[in-house]
Amino acid sequence: MSRVGRMPIPIPPGVEVEILGNRISVKGPRGESRRAIHSAMKVIREDNQIKVVRPSEDRLHRSLHGLTRTLIANMIEGVTKGF
Repeated sequence: MSRVGRMPIPIPPGVEVEILGNRISVKGPRGESRRAIHSAMKVIREDNQIKVVRPSEDRLHRSLHGLTRTLIANMIEGVTKGF
C-alpha cells in the first residue's frame, strides 16, 4: 500500500471541506479551491480528517492513490497557508 496514500489528511480549524461524488471543494481563510478527482478513488471524511481509499491493488489505482491524497493535501495547505 502507498505510504503517502494511506496517511490521513488533517482538516485545520476554519477550513470547510465538501465532497460531492468525485468533486472536492475546500474553503479557507486564504481562498477557495475545487478539483475533480478520479472516479475510482473514494474520499472519506471522518471527524476532522480526510482519507483516500483505493478500490483494488491494480497498477492504475496504486498510482492514483498517493496522487489524489497529495492533491487534496495541497488544496488544504493552499487555503490555509497560501502557496
